[in-house]
Amino acid sequence: MDTLLQILVNGISTGAVYGLFALGYTLVFSVLGVINFAHGAVFTLGAYFTYLLIGGAVGANGLLAGLQLPFSLPFWAALPLAGLFTALVSLGVEATAFRPLRRFQAEPLLYLITSLGAGVIVVNLLQILMGAEGYSLPTNALGALPITLSIGGAQVRTVQLVLLVVSALVLVLLTAWLEGSRGGKALQAVSEDATTARLLGINSDAMIRLCFAVSGFLAGISGGLVGLSLSITGPYFGISYGLKALGVLVLGGLGSVPGAVLAGLIVGTAEALVPGEWSGYKEAIAYAFLFGVLLLRPSGLLGKTLVNKV
Repeated sequence: MDTLLQILVNGISTGAVYGLFALGYTLVFSVLGVINFAHGAVFTLGAYFTYLLIGGAVGANGLLAGLQLPFSLPFWAALPLAGLFTALVSLGVEATAFRPLRRFQAEPLLYLITSLGAGVIVVNLLQILMGAEGYSLPTNALGALPITLSIGGAQVRTVQLVLLVVSALVLVLLTAWLEGSRGGKALQAVSEDATTARLLGINSDAMIRLCFAVSGFLAGISGGLVGLSLSITGPYFGISYGLKALGVLVLGGLGSVPGAVLAGLIVGTAEALVPGEWSGYKEAIAYAFLFGVLLLRPSGLLGKTLVNKV
């Protein structure tokens, strides 16, 4: 029973991060109707920014070899600051890979290609500057918190609880902002119909930029949390998480915020329940859900029938 509790805590906390990451995809898709393939690269940047801000040093293989910031921040301060940096990067992706295409009313496929190109550029720049080696956040990143905590007789890693609490807090704040603020309401209006929203006096272009900034912030937070829990295996480690988040996106329903959260929890828990001798197959869980949903319920768990936007 103790082992089951530990597995469930690990699965739910990991799933919460999946949902948080997938929300970035969801926001952009709900507004533009396209998927931002640079989102995984922004996720990777969040992990690297967090590592540097808490005092980590660059390895020996990059152009910035040996670089270390003259200050170090506690993880609680470094994580949101890394999210702000990735929000700025996401705005840069919007300005270079999306905005020019919107002006010419380009086909959706072109958005996929340019966003994928932007992601490749970001990842390669990371490899040039930071090297291809992996990085691990120090064990004392959480300060005086113990490594494990006893819950109901089960020993649970403190970092898993941190993932769960931070993800839940960000999700609550995001939901409150979307439902209770003028900016959130305006963003929802643009996602329903950008032309009508513009006629009603809403600056659709500004809302799209806001959407990318929030999406980048969520990706950066998610990357920092995963970097804390596991490690940064290299500049390309965000690609696998990005593909998994796409599975979460489809499972929950394209454009559905609660669907992304629910799907993330399902996928994370399903992965945690995979027996140890089958651990090599965990990565296939999200993709199995993806194929299953596409075959049985293309609209996703909480999705709705897509409407073509003029």
